[in-house]
Amino acid sequence: MMPLTMAKRGELNSIKKVGGKQEVKRFLENLGFVVGSTVSVISEMNGNVIVNVKDSRIAISKEMANKIMV
Repeated sequence: MMPLTMAKRGELNSIKKVGGKQEVKRFLENLGFVVGSTVSVISEMNGNVIVNVKDSRIAISKEMANKIMV
């Protein structure tokens, strides 16, 4: 397992775990970051990432991306 920030661009990854406080987990799960779903990094800038999850492009901060394990 590794945080989403370390995933290679364009590579398909399966979400293994979503960490953080309960409200952070709920926020990420509402965006589509649920265990078992597929996520791929589209671009990365200063640690912040744009990802493709459930046919949507979502920009998340480095701190949020570090809580998503793939």
